[in-house]
Amino acid sequence: PREEVAYVTCTYRCTGIEQPDFLATVDLNPRSAHYGQVTQRLAMPNLKDELHCAGWARPGCGCFESGAAGKRSKLLLPCLISSRIYVVDVGENCHREPRICKTIEPVDVFWKCNKAHLATARALPNGDILIANMGDPAGNAKGGFVLLDGESFELKGNWESECEVPPSGHDFWYQARHNVLLSSAGLVPKRAGRGFDPEDLKKGVFGRRLNVWNLSCRSLTQCFDLGEDSLPLTVRFLHNPEAAEAYVGCALSGAIFRFFKSCEANAWAVEEVIRIPPKDVSGWIMPKMP
Repeated sequence: PREEVAYVTCTYRCTGIEQPDFLATVDLNPRSAHYGQVTQRLAMPNLKDELHCAGWARPGCGCFESGAAGKRSKLLLPCLISSRIYVVDVGENCHREPRICKTIEPVDVFWKCNKAHLATARALPNGDILIANMGDPAGNAKGGFVLLDGESFELKGNWESECEVPPSGHDFWYQARHNVLLSSAGLVPKRAGRGFDPEDLKKGVFGRRLNVWNLSCRSLTQCFDLGEDSLPLTVRFLHNPEAAEAYVGCALSGAIFRFFKSCEANAWAVEEVIRIPPKDVSGWIMPKMP
C-alpha cells in the first residue's frame, strides 16, 4: 500500500534556538486536508542531540533471511553529537503520533563500545541493528559499528573486532545475497566541530576510503582510496537484492563512484562514473563550490 506518512529528523544545531531536536510526521495522503504538512512533532527529551540518519528496526524486503522480516514498527534515531540512541514506536496505534519507547544513553555506548558520534542505523539480515559511528568519545576519528539486539534493543557491543576498526566512518549498506557490506569514510568530529577547513582534506585529516566487509565473518576484505579530493559519504546498493552493484556519493569532489563485483573470485572494484564540475563563487570559504 502507498505510504500515508513520512518521518523526518529535524535539528536545531547552530541555529541559536535552544530547543530539543524533533521527529516530524508528514502527511502523504493526497486526499487528506493536511496533505504535505507536518502533523506532529515528537520532541526529544534532551538538548543538542543532533539527530542524524534514522533507520528501520526491520530489514528491507528482499534483503532479509528467512523469518527475519516483520512489520516495520520501530525507528532508530542515532545522534551525531550526543551519541544517544532513541527507539521510536511508529506502529499501527501510533504511526501518526510516534512515541519514544526506549533510550540508550551515551555513557553506555562510551563504556561498552568506546564509540561515539553515531551516524547511520540499519537492520541486518538477522534482525539485529547496526549503527555506524564517526568517532570515539574524545572526538577523534574512529570507524566501525555499534550493534543492538533487534528485539530488545539492548546494546550488544561492537560488531567488528578491535583489530578491524577502520580509521573513520559514516554510512554503510549491504547486499546479503553477496555476503558483502560496504562502508564509507567520514569527518573527524572534533575537527568538523570547529568549522570546515579545506586544507584539512589535503592533509589527509578526513577519510577518503571505501571499506569492503565480509558480512557473515564481520571482517575487512578490501579497501579503496578514492583520492585526496574525495570525501565518500553516502552508500547505496541497487534495490534488486541480486544486484552486485552500488553507488557512492562523494562530498567536495562532486564525484559518484560505482562499486561492483570484479571478474576475480570474491573481489570487488570501483570506478568513477560521474563528476560534476565545481562552480566559481565569491564570498565563500573556497573560490570554487563543489
